[in-house]
Parts: sequence; C-alpha cells; structure tokens
Amino acid sequence: MQEYNITGMSCAACSARVEKAVSKVSGVKSCSVSLLTNSMSVDGTASTQNIINAVTNAGYGASLKGAETAATDDTLTDRETPKLKKRLIVSVVFLAVLMYFSMGHMMWGFPLPSWFDGNHVAMGLVQLILSAIVMIINQKFFINGFKSLIKRSPNMDTLVALGSMASFVWSVYALFMMTDAQLHGDNDSVMMYMDEFYFESAAMILTLITVGKMLEAHSKGKTTDAIKSLMKLAPETACVIRNGKEETIPASDVVKGDIFIVRPGESIPVDGIVRNGSSAVNESALTGESIPVDKNTGDRVCAASVNQSGYLECEALRVGKDTTLSQIIKMVESSAATKAPAAKAADKVSGIFVPAVISIAVITTVIWLLVGRDFSFALARGISVLVISCPCALGLATPVAIMVGNGVGAKNGILFKTAASLEQTGKIQTAVFDKTGTVTSGQPEVTDIITADGISETELVKTAVSLESKSEHPLARAVIEYAEKISVSAENTTDFKAFAGNGLSAVAGDKKIIGGSMKFISQQTEIPENIISQAEKLAENGKTPLLFMKDNSFYGIIAVADTIKKDSRQAVSQLKNMGIKVVMLTGDNERTAKAIAAQAGIDEVVAGVMPDGKEAVIRSLKKHGRIAMVGDGINDAPALTAADIGIAVGAGTDVAIDAADVVLMKNSLADVPA
Repeated sequence: MQEYNITGMSCAACSARVEKAVSKVSGVKSCSVSLLTNSMSVDGTASTQNIINAVTNAGYGASLKGAETAATDDTLTDRETPKLKKRLIVSVVFLAVLMYFSMGHMMWGFPLPSWFDGNHVAMGLVQLILSAIVMIINQKFFINGFKSLIKRSPNMDTLVALGSMASFVWSVYALFMMTDAQLHGDNDSVMMYMDEFYFESAAMILTLITVGKMLEAHSKGKTTDAIKSLMKLAPETACVIRNGKEETIPASDVVKGDIFIVRPGESIPVDGIVRNGSSAVNESALTGESIPVDKNTGDRVCAASVNQSGYLECEALRVGKDTTLSQIIKMVESSAATKAPAAKAADKVSGIFVPAVISIAVITTVIWLLVGRDFSFALARGISVLVISCPCALGLATPVAIMVGNGVGAKNGILFKTAASLEQTGKIQTAVFDKTGTVTSGQPEVTDIITADGISETELVKTAVSLESKSEHPLARAVIEYAEKISVSAENTTDFKAFAGNGLSAVAGDKKIIGGSMKFISQQTEIPENIISQAEKLAENGKTPLLFMKDNSFYGIIAVADTIKKDSRQAVSQLKNMGIKVVMLTGDNERTAKAIAAQAGIDEVVAGVMPDGKEAVIRSLKKHGRIAMVGDGINDAPALTAADIGIAVGAGTDVAIDAADVVLMKNSLADVPA
C-alpha cells in the first residue's frame, strides 16, 4: 500500500476523477482518495511514476508520501488557511463597498456621493473595478475551474467560475451599451441597462464560496487536532546508553535494542521494556485512563507516555513508524483515506453532478429564451442554477462526518481502522464476547476467605502465603498479592514439594503445611461437611477453592477467580437496552463460563470452543444478523476477522489488535456500547 499527497482537488468530483484515473493504471488493485486529507492510498504493483502520471493527466498534482511525513508535517490545508483568511477578509471589505454603490441607496437609503448624481457610467465603472478586484483576489477559482473544463473534467470550481464570469461579462456588456446610450442621449436605454448590472452578484458568488472554503478548511483542521496533540507528546530527543556513556540523540535515531533512560517528568521516546527501575507512568495520551500505571522490570512502556515518579532504564523494542503511537496515527489516517459505503455513493453522484448542473443551466437559459423572455432574464436564471449548486455539500458532508468521528474516537481511546468499520458499528445486531481478559480482568485474584473453627483469617492467609510463595502458579500469585494487601508476611519454609495438578507441601518450623484441591486435601485429612459444601458452591460459581491444612489440622479455604471487570455488567446492560443480543464465546469449561456470564448479565453462553471453532460459531451467527466480536487474545484473531466488526481491547495481543476493525485503547468494555 502506497500513500500519496494530492494537490488541486476542490470537491468530491475531483477526488472521484483522480480515483477513476488511477484505477485504470495497469497493476492497480484498489485506489482510495480522501478529499479531506488531500491524500490517496493505492494498493497494487503499478510503478510510482505511472500513478503520478495518471493523476497529472487528470489535471491534478501527486507526490509520494515520505515515511516521516504522515502526521508530523503541517498539512496543505494548514499552510493555506492563513492565505484563505486574508482573501476572505479583503473580499468581504470590497464586497461591502460594492454593495453600498450598487444597492445601498435602494435597500437601505444610504446616500451616494453627490458627484454620482446623474453620472450612471461612473457608477458602473466603480462597480466594475470593485468587482474585478474581488475576482482577481479569488482568481484561483477561475484558474482551477477553467483548467478543469479544458481538460473535460469540470468540478465545483468550474461552476463557481462560470457563474461568476457570466455575471461579470454580461454586466460589462450592459455597461458598454449604457455608455453608448448615454452618449446618444437615450436616457430610457441608460436606465434599462443600468438594471442589468450583476457586478455585485459576481463578487457575492466568489465571497460566499470563499466563506464555504474557510469553513471547510476549519473542519479539516479540527478533525486532525487529536492526532497533532499526540504527536506533540512524543519527545524530540532520547537519552541512550552507548559504550557505557549517556548520550542524547534525536528520538528518530533510536534503534531496536538501544538502552534508553527516562527520568521523572520526561516523555518516553519509543516503545520498550523496563530493564531496570520502577515508576508510575501516565498513559492517558494513548489510553484515556487518567490513573498512572505502575511499571516494574519486565513491563512494557509506550512512546508518548510520561514517566511520573521513578528512574527507568528501558530497552527499545519498537522505534520510528513501528511505535504504538505511530500505529495509532496510521490507523486513523488509513481510516480517513478509506471510504465508507455512504461516501462511495456520494462520490458516484458527485462524478456526474458537475456536468449535469452545467447542462441544466444551459437548458434553463435556452428554455427561457424560447418562451420569449429577454436574454438578461434567461441568463440570470441559468446563472442561478450554477450558483445554488455550490458548494458541493454532498461531497463534503460524508467524509467530514467520518473524519470527525475518527478524530473524536481517537481522542477518547477508540480507534477505527477503516471508515467502513465506523459506519458498520451502528448496524450491529449481536455482540459476542470472549471471556478471559475481555469480560474478566484476565488476572486471578482472591474472592473469598473461609476459615475453620478457631482459625483467624490472618492465620489462614499466613499459612497459605508461606506455601504459595515458593510456587510460580498464577493462582499462587493471587494469594501472594492478597497477603501483601493485608500486610501478612510468609514464614520461612523448607522441604518444598509440588504435586502437579494437585497441590503443594512444605515445612514451616517443625510443622508441615499442605495446600491444594479438595481432592488432594481430602487424601491428607478429614474435611468437615460444611466446608465441603461451601467449596462445591464456590466451584459452581466459577471460582477455584484452594484448601489449606497445617500440622494435620484443617485451616480453611481461599477461593481464587478471574473476576469480571467492573464495567462488564454495565456494558452488557447498555447493549441489551439498545436491542443488541449478547453472547459469551469461550474455550473455558461450561460451568465456569456460565458462572461468569451470570455475573455479567449475559444470557447465552457457548463454552469449550477451540479457536477454529470460534470462527465457525461466528459464521453461523452471521446467518441471523450482523455480528461484532470482542476479544483480546491470539485465539480470538480468527473470530475477530470473521465477524462483521472485530473489536480488540487495548490490553490484548498484537495479533488480536491486527485482526480487529476497532481497537479499544482504554481496555474498558464501557466503550463497546459507546
């Protein structure tokens, strides 16, 4: 896929013409032109020169985008906006004076200078000069419009140029005839031709269209504000360690494998992994989350996030255009360059819109002449047809809406990879959720503490953490974190043993500690009936009961589970209220899946499904309506691709994010119904 900058486009007819010309080039598979960003995306094997030649022959300019230009350079619109603003101000000033001389005395009773009394030719000359000044200031409309007409590719500028020039030329003719009549003393003809002046119409057309261009430029600028603000967050320099010495270099010169230093208050220059140090990092620019995220050795950090408190030494993993920030920008820009179905329909209409308007204007003029009206009356009606057809709201409104939607989404941590995905989200009938890491947090945590008679919670947790501190199992990590939370420390243990799939044992002091599944503990000691029933109830609710004993005495149960995210139930409820069916699709066992689904408010569950099976389930559901798949793992990638809309949560794997159409940077399900 190659990206090009396009110059000279003024309306949807222009973009449609460029697209049509490039699509005819041999080797081009697909082509998409964005009027809003003045850019073009081309997929295929065609040479760059052939593509540029096709654009040039169509009457426009093209240049290949550099790898570094994407969103870092000011856009053409940014550079032209000040010039456009000056044109508008000068045009309005001269138009106001022109309106005073042409209509002020009639409409508002403003007195004219005494030296104009009876001197109608002088009045006409002043109007001609003022109108000509406005036309010269806005000569770009005439240059572009008539150039396009000569190339047989008329656009909106052509309509403006024809309408304004027709008004001006007819007015000059009327002024010439009035001058001749005044020289011959024919006062009746003088007054008749004076009424044929349309100098103010010629200037008014240009000024109003310039106002429209200014509003259009403003709309384009607003849509890219979110991207520009992100780019400003990325630091220009980075401090790296090379040959054992600290060295400050441009951030663009950092290469993969470099060790870079980030001090408190500094922005992180590239994506990397923490090799030394710990800190709280503000990632709000990328995720929208205002709470800083703790980073320790082994944790990943992203470019444009801010180191708030500690000293970090990180190894560069992704640099340049491969950073998370650059990928976000690329997604949004690619989305702007692609077209939603509505935009494609608008372009098709725009492609025949201008020729049709010109034809209708000519036919209108001819018909009025045929029914006996004079030429000035017929011409005025023909000009009206040209003028009211500008600007082309049809070609501008749809891409502006799409670009604004993408800009607002990016600012709030919701990224749409294509314009079509933005449009399709409003048509979803069923939302399918993966369980682990999507509906749930993906990290096991302690949910319940049940102690045996005569045993305190502290005694149970101390016994458990003394045993689990030697284990690398994910469930052990949950117990350790809970013990740290309530400030309970582990005892020193010896003779640690792990029984795969069953449990653990160790010796603390002179007492043996055992922990594990109910089956494993029941082989060591007798478990009270009430404890057995409670353990079974916990298991039915999707939790894993861990039983512990010390010195042949039963101490109690610690239940661990992957709990649902705090916003999962709310998101599901909102989707249901919107009339969208919600389904959970998971590879986990049915009992656990149903327990989690019940907590989240999901009624339908498809459990025990392998990755390729998930894709088959999605294709089956698609027979009954449009499907959105929400997931985060590698195993979700096929299902994300198969769905009408694939939504990846931000904390997910790269594979899942690449396969999705929409990325939720906040890792919050509340953004799904949003």
